[in-house]
Amino acid sequence: MTKAQWYVIQVVGGRENIVARRIQAECAPKLGEPADPDLLQECFTPRFRTQHKIQGTWFTIEKLLLPGYVIAVTTDPYALAIRLSRIPELTRIVTMGGTFVPLRDEDRTWLEETTKQGDRVVPMSVAYKDGDTVIITDGPLKGKEAQITRINRSKSLAIVELRVGGVRITAHVGLAILNGPPRT
Repeated sequence: MTKAQWYVIQVVGGRENIVARRIQAECAPKLGEPADPDLLQECFTPRFRTQHKIQGTWFTIEKLLLPGYVIAVTTDPYALAIRLSRIPELTRIVTMGGTFVPLRDEDRTWLEETTKQGDRVVPMSVAYKDGDTVIITDGPLKGKEAQITRINRSKSLAIVELRVGGVRITAHVGLAILNGPPRT
């Protein structure tokens, strides 16, 4: 049996959740049909948790990890592409040279380890600054400092890049930077 891969589907920004539900509905077995586990095992819009300060109070919020994209888990991307063509909105599996390209194993593994099926929300990481160096002490970015391309401290965000074939996708992940190292 072929192992299911995670494919990134481009959609219109702002419509990610709606399109993910339409994909699930389109791939669900119709009345009297047997379920096809190869077609779609999971379809989701990954999110991340961060904090925003509003009128002096910090609030935990969730935002889209990959705006404009949905992830579908399938062993048959060609059959999935046929089903996607029935959806009236833009739904295009990312390709390279005409071939469907799954999410890189390291990116998929990172998402699998930091989230769980049915709740694909990446938790917030915690760090502190030591001079010009940011040291991550807790969370999904710990040990992944090299993948961070930029930090927006005022918005509690780390910007990382995921690669799908030749396409670079920018993702934001929550990152709280404390004033000093944690006390032991």
